[in-house]
Amino acid sequence: MKNLLKKFEIKRMIVTALAALACVCMWGCGDWFDEETHFEWAEHRTEKSIVGFIDDSLVITYNARNWYEVEDENDDQVGSGKGNQAIFVYNYRVQLDGPVFMDSLDNGMEENFNYGLGQLSDSVIWGGNVNHLTNDMGNVYSFWKIGQKPYKVKVKENKDGCSVGFNVRILRTWLDGKIYAQGSKLTRGGDTCQYAILDSVAKNLTYKRFGDDLKWIQKCDDVRAWEKDVYCVILDDESGNSIILKNQFDTIPNSRRFYIGGFWGSMVKMNGNICSLKDEKITCSDVTWRGDGLKFYKDDEVVVDLNL
Repeated sequence: MKNLLKKFEIKRMIVTALAALACVCMWGCGDWFDEETHFEWAEHRTEKSIVGFIDDSLVITYNARNWYEVEDENDDQVGSGKGNQAIFVYNYRVQLDGPVFMDSLDNGMEENFNYGLGQLSDSVIWGGNVNHLTNDMGNVYSFWKIGQKPYKVKVKENKDGCSVGFNVRILRTWLDGKIYAQGSKLTRGGDTCQYAILDSVAKNLTYKRFGDDLKWIQKCDDVRAWEKDVYCVILDDESGNSIILKNQFDTIPNSRRFYIGGFWGSMVKMNGNICSLKDEKITCSDVTWRGDGLKFYKDDEVVVDLNL
C-alpha cells in the first residue's frame, strides 16, 4: 500500500509539474492575465482586408478575431489583442459562394501577432509583432505560404554605414534569396538608413544606405528583384507618366497611364488594374480593384464582392 501511495504521489507531482509548464508556455499564467481579470472573445471576426494577389484571378485576404482582457469586478477592458488569424483565397473575376481556399490558426490568446502586414511573393504573406499602441515594428517576422502554416524568424538587427533605423513597412523579394525591407518612404539625407536586407536563414536584419550600384533606387516608389534583375516603379502622380524600370536603364513597354501603384507579389497594380509582368511584357486584367474594400469592377459595375 505504501508503495502504491508513493507511486500515486509521484504521478500527481509529475502531472502538476506538466500542467504548470504548459501554463507557462501557453499563457505565462499570472504574467499574461492579472488574477482579477478574465478574457473574452469578440462576437465577430474583424473585417477582411486584401493583402495580396496571386495571379490575374486569385486574391488573398486576411482577418483575425479580437480578444479582450476584462476586469472581473466591473467588466472594464484593460487589454486586447488578436488571435485565430486566417487567410482566404478568392477568385476576383467570378462571383463564387465563398473562398476557394482558407486556413486559420488555432492559437488562442497566447500571442498578439499580425500575420497579414503585406505580400512578399505570389503565395507568401508576411507579418510581424507590431506594437498596437506605438505601431513600432518588433524584431520577429512571420512568413505564411498558402497551404502551409506560418513560421517566425526572430532577427538580430545591425546597422552598416548608417545610424538611424526605421520601422519596416515593406518587404520584397531580393537578390541572392534575401529580402529587401524599407519604411513607408525612402529617406535620402543625413545618416538615416535607407533600406535593410533581411536574411531569414542567418536571422539578421541589416540596415544600410545605398551604395553606388544601387543609388538609382532612390528615385523608385517601389522595388523588387526577379532572379538577378531589379525592377523599379517610378510614379508620376500629376500626369500619370509613371514607368517601370529594369536594372536602372531599361524601361518596360507600357501604354497605360497610371498615377498610383506598385508590386503585389508577382503582380503589378497600375491604378486599379492588376497586371502581370512576364517576358518584359505587361498584361492587365479587365477586372479592376479600386482599393476601396473588397469590391471588384468591370466597366464600372461590381462583378465580385467578397463580402457576399
